[in-house]
Amino acid sequence: MKKIANLYLTFTFVLLYVPIFYLIFYSFNKGGDMNGFKGITLDNYQALFADSRLMSILLQTFVLAFLSALIATAIGTFGAIYIHERRQKWQNAFLSVNNVLMVSPDVMIGASFLILFTTLKFQLGMLSVLLSHIAFSIPIVVLMVLPRLKEMNQDMVNAAYDLGASYFQMLKEVMLPYLTPGIIAGYFMAFTYSLDDFAVTFFLTGNGFTTLSVEIYSRARHGISLEINALSTIVFFFSILLVIGYYYISKEKEDKHA
Repeated sequence: MKKIANLYLTFTFVLLYVPIFYLIFYSFNKGGDMNGFKGITLDNYQALFADSRLMSILLQTFVLAFLSALIATAIGTFGAIYIHERRQKWQNAFLSVNNVLMVSPDVMIGASFLILFTTLKFQLGMLSVLLSHIAFSIPIVVLMVLPRLKEMNQDMVNAAYDLGASYFQMLKEVMLPYLTPGIIAGYFMAFTYSLDDFAVTFFLTGNGFTTLSVEIYSRARHGISLEINALSTIVFFFSILLVIGYYYISKEKEDKHA
């Protein structure tokens, strides 16, 4: 049984990572396309950094992901605390509402936001995309923070009140420090979701603003350039750094509260 499980895991990881490493491999191809490897070169990376439009879109995408994740994390954290402090029947009701965006198709969410903003005559652009990314990131943060809240020993909260702490002092000194690993996890998840979202963003980008996923889609329709391979390689390794950073930050926080 253990051998079957190992084979299954190996097959799964191969299926997931071989296409990525294939893309990375061809980002160094001298041939200019993916029809055959003709030697190693860094020309594709030089072309990438020389493409001012693509660099500007890359910056826009990361700024958008940073802002949306930051705001969604703040709202989602306090939303999770609010849900946790309600009675069980209200918790279930709020969680059901929270999970609607998690299970709804991205196309439906994007179309809904497009109809809303069009009805309100709200100009499509960075702000419309930012608001939509915050909206679909909040449920993710709530689901990351809430389990941490359920694990928290209520005696810690009661002890803070017994010592004369106000509600806000208890939040600052007891609850939020304890929730930090969950908050960090929620932020990184929200950041990642925003970074690679396509469907919702596609509906809401206006003139003068676009994101990496939408730009890659537009360019891919005219044929994949190895410049895109180079860009995808950089983003992939940046994602690995994020995962490593998240692991060490979370481990450090867990050790402090152990």
